[in-house]
Amino acid sequence: MALNRQIAYIDLTTGDVKMKPIPIEIRKLFLGGRGLDMYLMYNHIEPGIDPLGPDNVVFVSAGILGGTLASASSRTHIGGKSPLTGFIGSANMGGFFAPELRWAGFDHIVIKGRAEKPSYLWINNGEIAIRDAGSIWGQTVHDTQQIIREELGDRDIKVLTIGLAGEKLVRFANVMTGMKDAGGRSGMGALLGSKNLKAIAVRGTMDIKIEHPEEALEYNRKIISQITSAKVSQTQGKLGTPFIWGATNTQGLIRVRNFQLNQLENADEVEPEALEELATGMAGCFGCQVHCRSKYIIPEGPYAGVYDEGPEYTSQGAFAGEPGCRSANTILVGNHLVNIYGLDNLETGSMIAWAMELYEKGILTIKDTDGLELRFGNDEALIEMVHRIAKRQGLGDILAEGPLRAAEKIGKDSIKYLIHVKGMSNLHSDERATPALALGIATGSRGADHLRSRPAIDLYHLPESVLRSIYSQPVPYDGPLSSDYHDYEGKPWQVRWQEMCYEAVDCLGICKYHTVFLGATLPSFEEWSELLYYNTGLELSPLDIWNVADRAYNIERLFNIREGMTREHDWLVDRYFDEPTKLGIPNIQGRTIDRDKFKRMIDEYYQHHGWDENGVPRPETLQKLGIENEPSHML
Repeated sequence: MALNRQIAYIDLTTGDVKMKPIPIEIRKLFLGGRGLDMYLMYNHIEPGIDPLGPDNVVFVSAGILGGTLASASSRTHIGGKSPLTGFIGSANMGGFFAPELRWAGFDHIVIKGRAEKPSYLWINNGEIAIRDAGSIWGQTVHDTQQIIREELGDRDIKVLTIGLAGEKLVRFANVMTGMKDAGGRSGMGALLGSKNLKAIAVRGTMDIKIEHPEEALEYNRKIISQITSAKVSQTQGKLGTPFIWGATNTQGLIRVRNFQLNQLENADEVEPEALEELATGMAGCFGCQVHCRSKYIIPEGPYAGVYDEGPEYTSQGAFAGEPGCRSANTILVGNHLVNIYGLDNLETGSMIAWAMELYEKGILTIKDTDGLELRFGNDEALIEMVHRIAKRQGLGDILAEGPLRAAEKIGKDSIKYLIHVKGMSNLHSDERATPALALGIATGSRGADHLRSRPAIDLYHLPESVLRSIYSQPVPYDGPLSSDYHDYEGKPWQVRWQEMCYEAVDCLGICKYHTVFLGATLPSFEEWSELLYYNTGLELSPLDIWNVADRAYNIERLFNIREGMTREHDWLVDRYFDEPTKLGIPNIQGRTIDRDKFKRMIDEYYQHHGWDENGVPRPETLQKLGIENEPSHML
C-alpha cells in the first residue's frame, strides 16, 4: 500500500544504516514530508548544537502522497538546524526526486554524523550504500547529476546534490535536483556540505499500491480540471512565475535598490512578456499539468548558448529589482549561476543589493570590494559577486555568512540597512502597503518567508463573502475580514489559515501552486481529505488535516523557542515603519507599517494559535494537539 514506505537512519561517521517502518499512529499525527520531518528534528537534534557541526542532522523526505495519482505530488522536503539562522532549517523543492525515493521504498531519510571524506548516498529498491564522491566533489550541480548517472549506468537515476556553494559552507547554499529545482532558504546545502555529503542518488521500481485506484483516477481528473481552468494556472503555464512580477512591479510592491524604492521603472526588458520571448519552451514537475518553468538558452555574452531552466519570479528580484538592473540577459545568467553553484537566489540577490547600498553610502569602499564598482545597476559587478560568494572570495566570503554575521563583520551601522527576519533576508517583495503579507514575513518559522504563510489572495480585492467561504473552513471563523489589503483587521486569521494550508500541503507533498495560494478557487482541505483517502486509504477529515498542520507548526515553534527565539524575533526591521514607499500606483505611495497596529496584529495572531503573549504555546494547546510530551522519541 501507499503507506508501507520506510524510514532510514544513516550514520555517516560509522557507516551504519538502519531501517524502520513508520507506525500508522505517527502517520495520523504528522502524515509525512515536512510535518514528520519537524517531529524527527525536534526528537533527534540536541539543543544548542553547532549547525555546521557533526551533531546536526539532515532530514530528507517525500510527502505522503508523493508518486501517487494525486496531482503535482512531487515535492521533496529537506530539514535540519539552519546554518543561516540557528532556528528551523527547512527547504522544499519540486522535480522528480521525491516520487523516485518512494518508488525506492523510503519516505524519510535521517542522516547523522560526518563522513571522513566526500561521499554520496546510493539508494536503490530498499538498499542504501555510502559511496565515494571524490570524482564529483567540486563539480557543478548539473555535472554532478550526469556523472553519477554515468557511473551507475542508469539515466533514470534522480539526484539531490549540492554545488560549490554547499561545499564551501556558504550559509545560504541550496540543495538542488534537476536543472533548477531548488531546496532554497535556510542553508540546507551548507548542512550537507558540512557532512561531506555531496549527493543522494536514488532509483526505484517498487510499486506503490493505490488503495482505491478507479476513484483516485476519477477524482484526480476533477482536480486537474479545477486547477487548469483557473486563470492563474493558465497564466502561469504561459509565462511561468515571472507573471507575478508583472503585477507586483506595476503596483509598486517590490523592493528596488535594496529597500530605497518600491518599483523598478523603465524595465520592459525584464517583464514576463519579454522573458517569454526568450523561452524555448515550458517544463513541469512530476504529475503537474501547469508546466510553470521556462526553458531557455542564454542569448549573448560569455555564457551565450548555455541552456538552463527558469528564471523564477525570485530571480527577477535577485538580478533585476534589488540591484536595480534592467537586463534580461543578466537575469538569465544570474539564474544559471545560482543553479550550478547551488545558491539561494533570494539570499544572494539580497546580500549583494545590501552591499551595493553600503557601497553607495561609503560604508564599503573600493578597497573592501577589491576594486569592484559595486553600484546599483552595475550588471557586471552583480554577476561577479555571485561568483565571489560561491567561491568565498574577498567580500564574497563575508556575504556568504548571511545577513547578521556579515553585518557583524562589516560593522559601521551596516545592520540597519538589512532587510531580514530572524537572520534570513526577505525576498524582493515590499510589504509596507500590505499588513497581512508583512505579518506573514515577520512570523515565518524559518525567517522572512513567502512560502510559509503568504495570504497572496489578499491582493485580489475579493468580496468578503468569498473570503469567508475560504477562511471559515475547516475551522469556523466569524471574526472580521476585509477586501482592502491596506487593512489590519482580520488579517492575523488569514495569515494563520495560510500557515495551516502550506504546512498541510508540505506534509502531503503537493505543490503550493495547486492550492489556495495564488488562486482562490484551487484545492483546499476538503479536496486533500479525498485525495488522501483514495490514494492511501487513510481516513482523515479536513479538520484532521488542519490539526496535523497545527501539530507540526507547533513543533516548529517549540524547536525555535528551545534554540532561543523570542517574541522579538517576530518583527520587522525599522525601515518598514520609518521609510514611506515612494513609487507605485496612488494608493501604494506613502505607505508604512503602523507599529502599534502591527503589535496588535501579532497579539491577535498569537491568540489564534493558542500561544501566550510571548508566542509560547500554552500547555492546553499542546495537550489538545497531543504533543505535550514532546520530544517523545517514538521514532
